[in-house]
Amino acid sequence: MTATPAIDIRYLRVDYGNFIAVDDLTLSVPQGEILGLVGPNGAGKTSTFRVLATLMEPTYGEVILSGVDVQEDVETARQIIGYMPDLAPVPSDLKVGEFLEFYAAAYGLGNRTQRRDRVAECLEEVALTAVRDRWCKELSRGQTQRVVLAKTLLHRPSVLILDEPASGLDPLARRDLRQALRKFADRGATVLVSSHILSELAEMCTSLCVMNQGKLLASGTIDQVREQLGRDERMLTLRLLDRHHDAVAWLTVQDSVHDIRVSEQVIHFCFVGSDNDQANLIESLIKRGIRMLSFEEKRSSFEEMLVEVAEANCQS
Repeated sequence: MTATPAIDIRYLRVDYGNFIAVDDLTLSVPQGEILGLVGPNGAGKTSTFRVLATLMEPTYGEVILSGVDVQEDVETARQIIGYMPDLAPVPSDLKVGEFLEFYAAAYGLGNRTQRRDRVAECLEEVALTAVRDRWCKELSRGQTQRVVLAKTLLHRPSVLILDEPASGLDPLARRDLRQALRKFADRGATVLVSSHILSELAEMCTSLCVMNQGKLLASGTIDQVREQLGRDERMLTLRLLDRHHDAVAWLTVQDSVHDIRVSEQVIHFCFVGSDNDQANLIESLIKRGIRMLSFEEKRSSFEEMLVEVAEANCQS
């Protein structure tokens, strides 16, 4: 039997007057997945997050979280969800422990001793045990982000919805965040995360979803997203020992090769095809007696791919 998806979005539509923010979005996310939601400003990410977090009703469509319809049973859905908005405020007149214990009490997490223990566990999860007795107003932006993440984890949600969680974090803190999210996913939690630090998403997520103008453009692994967006082109560089002219002559007649440039022992060219096609091309060169000193591959970065998406948006 197929397991119930952690997140099941069906034909989601969000309108603001005459503006369509989310346009018939359909997406299914399995349990234990870390899904990165990316796209240019105005793509519909925040509106999607707000519907998932039960903070607004869609124009139409369904959102099912672990089998619970968020519109039909809001209270049960909120027990499943852990939502962390971008730059969520914390009170300046409370200490970190007091702030978290207040929310633990609001969630009804046992007696005072049990709540204090749970707060300690969540602070350890985000590597902030040492700040429990500090005033919230004394925290750096990165520490504030992690305290809010600790608050989000208090009631052990099975679906985490994180809007720009890496905002303001230094490289060490971002590493700790990646490790924490992977740990949650390993335990069976599902994480939906957005970020403008696209390289972080590529390292952090098991899959990606690209939106633009409210529509889903692509979803899947990074390689699958590249293919769906038509950005599977890569630049290959061959450093040869000899027979450069023979190699160039053969490459010139290959349909998958274009824009060949030669510089001394080095041949640069664009290649369009699958990894298997690329392996066959290299194998064919070797069978022809072309001896290589080195081989390098460079694909468009994920940032470059999204810049192209945003530019297409501006031109449309």
